[in-house]
Amino acid sequence: MNEQEIGGAGYASALVIIPTYNESQNIGRLIDTLQKSFGRLLDILVIDDSSPDGTASIVAEMQQHCRGLHLIKRERKLGLGTAYIQGFRYALEGGYRFILEMDADFSHDPAMVGVLIDAAGTADLVIGSRYVGNRVNVVNWPLSRLILSKMASIYTRVITGMPVADPTGGFKCFRREVLEAIDLDRIASQGYSFQIEVNFRVWKKGFRIQEVPIVFTDRTVGLSKMTRGNIREAVWMVWWLKLKSLVGML
Repeated sequence: MNEQEIGGAGYASALVIIPTYNESQNIGRLIDTLQKSFGRLLDILVIDDSSPDGTASIVAEMQQHCRGLHLIKRERKLGLGTAYIQGFRYALEGGYRFILEMDADFSHDPAMVGVLIDAAGTADLVIGSRYVGNRVNVVNWPLSRLILSKMASIYTRVITGMPVADPTGGFKCFRREVLEAIDLDRIASQGYSFQIEVNFRVWKKGFRIQEVPIVFTDRTVGLSKMTRGNIREAVWMVWWLKLKSLVGML
């Protein structure tokens, strides 16, 4: 990735969206890492759900010396899906060509951001995949969590027919045309099934989806946001998407 490919005119045309809730132990390091690696080629948008640990305050302080760092502070915990939708709208209004999703906990390697953007030169949606090529590239997960994730991927693919090996992965890069084409108001998911729903809508629109292999490393500090409610939502969401698609109401 270089300036000619991404900006060309001395400004960033790629934005990475990072939703946060209680990520004070990670967010500063992540912002520093991204800025050192990509500088003015990449803008950063942190969307914080009123974290009680002061995550937003850390970002606000860093804004004083970090060019291209943006912050949206929300009044309460509103969920992953709504955070990304708000981030997508922000990116489209800002004229960005490439819009990325990324977790704040270093489970997504910042060095792979450039790889995803490069791949978006020929694909409409690029997914950083833990399972592409029938490989499992996950580090430090308990076996139960790995089995749950892998089975969810298989379940989703069987029910929906969507040819994506890692439909729940949250490390992605969209071309702006994709987000302009899907109706953001109709996205119903709020938890981790948000990733499944967006992928499905993109696929049904006929856009090109490419998966690139990543190594997913479980967080070393902070707490996982996965809940049983997230799992339940994902179980019924795939059927809801399938039925809506069959009756032409997607």
